[in-house]
Amino acid sequence: PTLRVFGGKICDKMKGAIFLEILIGILACLCVFWVNAEDPYRSYTWTVTYGTISPFGVPQQGILINGQFPGPAIEAVTNDNIIVNLINKLDEPFLITWNGVKQRRTTWQDGVLGTNCPIPPNSNWTYKFQMKDQIGTFNYFPSTKVHRAFGGFGAVNVAQRSVISVPYHIPDGEFTLLVSDWFKNFSSHKALQKRLEDGYPLPVPDALLINGHHNSLSFTGQKGKTYKFRVSNVGIATSINFRIQGHTLTLVEVEGAHCLQESYESIDIHVGQSIAVIVAMHGPPKDYYIVASTRFTKPILTTTAILHYDGSNTPPSLPLPIAPTYHIHWSMKQARTIRTNLTANAARPNPQGSFHYGTIKVVRTIVLANSATKINNKLRYAVNGISYVNPITPLKLADWFNIPGVFDLNTIKDTPTPGAPAKLGASVIPTTLHDYVEIVFQNNEASVQSWHLDGSSFYVVGYGSGTWTADIRKRYNLNDAITRHTVQVYPQSWSAIYISLDNKGMWNLRSAIWERRYLGQELYLRVSNDERSLFTETDVPPNALFCGKAKRPQ
Repeated sequence: PTLRVFGGKICDKMKGAIFLEILIGILACLCVFWVNAEDPYRSYTWTVTYGTISPFGVPQQGILINGQFPGPAIEAVTNDNIIVNLINKLDEPFLITWNGVKQRRTTWQDGVLGTNCPIPPNSNWTYKFQMKDQIGTFNYFPSTKVHRAFGGFGAVNVAQRSVISVPYHIPDGEFTLLVSDWFKNFSSHKALQKRLEDGYPLPVPDALLINGHHNSLSFTGQKGKTYKFRVSNVGIATSINFRIQGHTLTLVEVEGAHCLQESYESIDIHVGQSIAVIVAMHGPPKDYYIVASTRFTKPILTTTAILHYDGSNTPPSLPLPIAPTYHIHWSMKQARTIRTNLTANAARPNPQGSFHYGTIKVVRTIVLANSATKINNKLRYAVNGISYVNPITPLKLADWFNIPGVFDLNTIKDTPTPGAPAKLGASVIPTTLHDYVEIVFQNNEASVQSWHLDGSSFYVVGYGSGTWTADIRKRYNLNDAITRHTVQVYPQSWSAIYISLDNKGMWNLRSAIWERRYLGQELYLRVSNDERSLFTETDVPPNALFCGKAKRPQ
């Protein structure tokens, strides 16, 4: 009755108080949810040093991370936040790049000289990035000088979230194999680097290693069980063929994309590429050879490891399983069989085939032709006649702070100019955020090329021999082409990709063959629009290093 007598005022106040309490309660619950729902953090402290390694019994100067060669693996889950405090104890500036990690909105963390000032000797810098909407098999390595030839590399494996299914039975275990080429007759990366700077090409590597070892590793599994093998070619020069004696390889993932589960006796993996295969241990209990051998080289280099059946005392037997050696056409035919599983999901629950890449209008075609040349009487490599030279100021810092005189958006053209002499320059191709672009890699040389793009994956819509022409588009795979970040281009041939440029930033497009990259076969794609928004790109990190013309804002 009192409430009715004094009617409106008391009831309004009580209603307001009750509403406020309810609102506070809802916000408190949401805060708890937001805190609990934040993606996990994985923190690492890595110290980079020189150290003596002897893969072939002869001491050489390697590059170690926390005393390890190869470096420690990052084992992550989709959307994990990664923090790496990198302490550089070398006598040279140093950077690590994350091969295949897309760096959504965080081009500042890419770890190449176009985006980052290198970490000076006896100092540190902390990378902070997220495995946003990614699963798959990746790796990291030094992007500076020729450091990666003697170590500093390691695995990056990103598992799916527990609520997301995978299109195959969960294996009973998994192994990571990093296959690298090796130079026995050079004491350190500086000796290789000097040879390049003197204007000479590198010789063919002397050997292959698996996880830093030659013919000495063993991987143990149990009969009747299945195992995932994550295999990356972290070498600097040579394509490889991978196989396991007496066992079939079922390909399930290529650089973050679930693929059609084709079975192979052996599979080619080109420089910078990664795959995951499922191996069923259904053979007679004994040991079997795991084999990696070079492709398209003379001589053929081979290294082995052992697949050991638990409890077996029977050693492996020769001969090693055979594999193709040169056979360019064989490799190209195999590459065309690697296709996307359209009904499977990747990091998200929606099917990979829900993005109909073949129906989207291409707004621009870029044809990139690699070439070997001489500039100032020294060997250089060029793209569309421009041999890239890193400015002392990172391109991204120059772009962000409008620093003039660092790069020119007209340095490189969208198509090669036949007969034009090569020249030095800082090649940057301007593009607009969300452009849908066709890039054709034209290789008129006699060796296999391997091209990698930071910041995005792309659809490999075609491979072919000879010179690319517009009529060839009729042969493109516009239905289930594989998405990946590194594509091979065969000798006297072309490869074509479609790419949705939906990640704002300054992205390195480079030869994965390090001699060529070091001597100029690279460029950058500038993906931008007219506004700055945290939804599309983060601001300069508070801990960003500054160098060249870029000065820290006061």
